[in-house]
Amino acid sequence: MSKIAFLGAGRMASAMVDGLLSKGTAPSALICLSGSGKTADTLSARTGIIATTDLAALLRDADALVLSCKPQQLAGLDPRLAELTAGKLVLSVLAGKKLARLSQVFPKARNLVRSMPNTPGQIGAGITGWNALHPLSPADQSLVDEILGAMGKTVAVEESQLDAVTAVSGSGPAYVFEFAAALREAGVSAGLSREAAYRLAVETILGAAKLMAQSTASAEDLRNQVTSPNGTTYAGLMRMEARDFRGLIHETVAAAKARSEELSRD
Repeated sequence: MSKIAFLGAGRMASAMVDGLLSKGTAPSALICLSGSGKTADTLSARTGIIATTDLAALLRDADALVLSCKPQQLAGLDPRLAELTAGKLVLSVLAGKKLARLSQVFPKARNLVRSMPNTPGQIGAGITGWNALHPLSPADQSLVDEILGAMGKTVAVEESQLDAVTAVSGSGPAYVFEFAAALREAGVSAGLSREAAYRLAVETILGAAKLMAQSTASAEDLRNQVTSPNGTTYAGLMRMEARDFRGLIHETVAAAKARSEELSRD
């Protein structure tokens, strides 16, 4: 079994560790280190994985390094990492850090993978877009699938598409949360209690997403199945169309993509 090291032990690392353990990875096969040591100790105490404060010990037996610190910490990482990661697979979950930049920090890694997970990965329901610097060997492909698959589903994309992935699925949960909050507030305005409106909003979004995931019909076809001619749903959809709901979503994704591109200029 491959040993996986985590540099950074925050929420994303915790999500990966939880997913890996739930799929049968032994705690002894996982090791972590954090800047202050506190989050690593907390993760170790909760899950039973190994925590260390020694960078050499972190990587001594590791086959792969998951770079899960904060993006702004990349520039200040210990220069010894260049040698300590020689021959190892390095997988980054750092937003906005391109493979070319990662190559400068980990010049001797056997391969580099840049990925963009999302927060539902914390409960194993996420989706992660990723790209590798070089074609992955079968063994490394299995390792990437194991690590990223611990948080949910994965999709391979070109690196040039990762800013769009960030805008759609990376930031997407926030758009859904905002829609849920708006639907809740609209329900309150319509006469529901805040508690009832929130429950109705959440369960409606959850149920609709499950239906969409399990159906072969398009989102538009599913929408049409709910919509009777000149009925209540039709009335609501006409208001959304009048306010150019789709145009707003296009602008939202475009703004997030543009910001991701700005942050990627390192």
